[in-house]
Amino acid sequence: MTSRTTGGAPGPETGAAHRRPDPGQGRPADARGVTLPGARTGVAAVTGAEQAGRPPAPPPPPEAACGPPVPPPPAEPAPPATRRSLARATLVTASLSVAAALLGLVRDQSLAHLFGAGQDTDAFLVAWTVPEFAATLLIEDGLAFALIPAFSRALARRAQGAPGDPVRSLVAGTLPRLALAFTAVGTLLVLAAPQFVGALAPGLPDPALAVDCTRLTATCVLSFGLAGYCSAALRAHRRFLAPAAIYVVYNVGIGTAMYTLGGRWGVRSAAIGVAAGGCLMVAVQLPSLVRELRRRRIDRAEAKAAAEAQPLDVPLLATVLLFALCRQSQVLIERFLASGLPAGAISHLNYAQKVAQIPMSLSMMLCTVTFPVVARALADGDTERARGRVERDLALAACLVLLGTAAVVACAPQLIELLFQRGAFTAEDTAATADVMRVYGLGLLGQTLTGVLVRSYFSAGRASWYPVAAMAAGIVATSWLGAWTVGSWGVTGIAAANATGITLTAALLLAGMGHRSVPIRTGAVLHELSRPLRAAVPAAVAGGLVASLPSSPLAGLAAGGATVTVVFVLLAWALRAQGFAPALRAVRTLTRRLAHAVLR
Repeated sequence: MTSRTTGGAPGPETGAAHRRPDPGQGRPADARGVTLPGARTGVAAVTGAEQAGRPPAPPPPPEAACGPPVPPPPAEPAPPATRRSLARATLVTASLSVAAALLGLVRDQSLAHLFGAGQDTDAFLVAWTVPEFAATLLIEDGLAFALIPAFSRALARRAQGAPGDPVRSLVAGTLPRLALAFTAVGTLLVLAAPQFVGALAPGLPDPALAVDCTRLTATCVLSFGLAGYCSAALRAHRRFLAPAAIYVVYNVGIGTAMYTLGGRWGVRSAAIGVAAGGCLMVAVQLPSLVRELRRRRIDRAEAKAAAEAQPLDVPLLATVLLFALCRQSQVLIERFLASGLPAGAISHLNYAQKVAQIPMSLSMMLCTVTFPVVARALADGDTERARGRVERDLALAACLVLLGTAAVVACAPQLIELLFQRGAFTAEDTAATADVMRVYGLGLLGQTLTGVLVRSYFSAGRASWYPVAAMAAGIVATSWLGAWTVGSWGVTGIAAANATGITLTAALLLAGMGHRSVPIRTGAVLHELSRPLRAAVPAAVAGGLVASLPSSPLAGLAAGGATVTVVFVLLAWALRAQGFAPALRAVRTLTRRLAHAVLR
């Protein structure tokens, strides 16, 4: 594997001969987002007469225009995304994802400061299950796995000169039906909120508060569904700015609601913020999507063809939603088991998981950008390009997440104390949350590999039940181990069950790659993954020892984090980890751009 994007020839040209537009055209620098190569802007073709300096031929007489209309020559297939364009898109996504992660930490800090880690926050976090599920099913994983390949195929058909506009046809055939389904599910959840809370957390001291919060958060089923649809369509068009900004405005909405309404409404203000933030997620993307859909002008005949419905593949949609539902059901299992523990157990699990998953979220940013690239490569029949891209993604994501895992395990007490220990969040809460976070960290590699690999299974736009079976096996393992260990280990046992279950799922997904998915070289991938893993273990041990020496949590975090980084970098370089070089380039590029933005 190399850090270079594997090239691939564009698909075969069809129809009449046509000239290539100038490479500088078709990628304007505007505020609509990052445009990768192949994002069309409707540049007119240049005739040979014009190139030679002669005036163009006069238009044909009216009688010559009789007869059937001649279709325009098809556009070229989109060329493969270059390494530079992918880096630019990744930088935009990374910058906004980091901003969203920081705002998410501020949101969790505000929740801990204003309401502590007691029965009120436990009640809200039961209702928080709704946006957590909706984000996974409708934005991050489930719906995106079906929509991005569908839009990629529609864009490929448009580039091949298909009649009408396949992209508009796809929107006309799917968006109204999906919006109706989102509305129905959200309404049902509002009506069934008492039963939902009773089933999810039967041991909750104040179920009425959880019911109120659940009814408020149920509105996000519609808003997240529409936001996920816009995000998938824009990413398939290789527009990444607006989709990357959705969690920034979402967290701003929640934080604003907590501080402005918290004194009167208590923890219900956070649920109001979820409802407002969901609407902001749609609003920030809608203008960009409307511009993309209006970009190509079509005549009346094409408009009639575009109005024909093209529904999504139902088996594909069923498999991706079931996979996402199974994956997110880990949260249901955790909160069900923790509801019978002393007050604050659900809050400790939540805070630990939020911080521990930051390395995973950062490592998955590249896959957010490259998933449409893999889907388009498969739509063009370029399996080799897709395989190379997936193998590089696995190496780079593993390197990044294992570095973050080592830091999380080494500096857990210092991180939690700095982030949360103030107001109603006590030192006992810090110790319990740090213990849970260290155990969660053991499953971060499995979480990341699962996220990368499942995109490969669904990038071809075909239904596959194997990922669902692999995730179901992980859920069974999580449930059984959690029920077995919660009595003796408490929340730590629940976290250990989570890490074990997701690692089992990742192993099964990796073993099943081949004819079911992008045919990666499994043996070579496993050998490559072992290199950053061998670097992360001693880095975590050394960082933990150094972090415990200073009495100040800030000094301990700085010393421990620096030790982890130095030890990991040296060992990864010595072991020749192939994901190490692109990871350093990504960090160096991000640092240089941020420094330029601050100092200019």
